[in-house]
Formats: sequence, C-alpha cells, structure tokens
Amino acid sequence: MSVSLRINELMEYTDWERAKWQNRLRSAGDSALGLAAGPNGDGRFECVGDLVRHIFSAEKRYVERLSNQPLTDTSAIPAGKIETLFDFGRKSRKCLEEFLSTFPEQDWDNPKKFIILNYKATATPRKIVTHVLMHEVRHWAQIGTLLRLNRIIDDFHDFLASPVMGGGFVKQE
Repeated sequence: MSVSLRINELMEYTDWERAKWQNRLRSAGDSALGLAAGPNGDGRFECVGDLVRHIFSAEKRYVERLSNQPLTDTSAIPAGKIETLFDFGRKSRKCLEEFLSTFPEQDWDNPKKFIILNYKATATPRKIVTHVLMHEVRHWAQIGTLLRLNRIIDDFHDFLASPVMGGGFVKQE
C-alpha cells in the first residue's frame, strides 16, 4: 500500500501555522521579530523577523525559479513589521497556488537544473514544492524555540493538533 502526504495537505498545514504564528506575534508585538536568532548561524538571519521573511522569500523565489522568472529581491521587505511580513507571506502563497493550478501535470516529475546560492541543484518541481513546504515547517519550529526561550509561549503547533485531515486537540477542562 502506498501512502503519501499530499501537497495540498502540507499547504493547509502551513496556512494553519502561519495564521497561528501571526496571531501569536501580534499579541507579542513587533518587538518579538527583533529577538536574536542565536549564535553560530551562517550570517543570513540575525533575528526572528529575518527567519519569517526567509520562509516567505523562499516560497516566492522557488516559484519564480520554476516559472523561469527573475528572482525577487526580498531584502527590502522590513523584517520588523508583523503585518508587512505576513502580507508578503499571503502574496508568496498566492503565487504558489497560482503556479500549482497552472503547471503542466506532465512536467511535475521532470528534473530541472538551478543555481541556488553557490550550489548547482537538480530536482523535479514536485520535490521543489515539497521542499518549500517542509522548509517552512522546519523554520516555524525553529522560530517557536526562539520565542519560547524568550518567554513567548504558544499552544501546540504539531501536525496532530492541526485541523488538517480532521481531528485536532481540545484542552480538557
């Protein structure tokens, strides 16, 4: 039996995550975006806001790569404004949704070659889209840890707690 998590389920989960984090960050205030991303990084991310922008930038830029479009310079998007970042996230998600609705089915598993940072990459569009969504999940977990270390705590963000595929968590009284 072959079982797979479909792209639309990962998109639904990341949409849920985005909404939860946007609400939590709103209640914490824009200053939460300025919290340090921690030592020993690769120099690309100084603060939580940089990581949030990176999540949405990666989504936007991978769609542009797959669509043979020029890459957007996202460095001008302020990393210190919650609403600005999440507006950008809505735009990047809309681009991904439009890409998925128009991309030819017969090309889904045809490898493409890219230059990403200092690397030559070969991957199918299916793998790239899956990467974009898993990349987002990974970074939200990282952001969750950074926020918890700074006493900004939220409830469960686990896939099991999400409404995706039914079910979820309800606190017992």
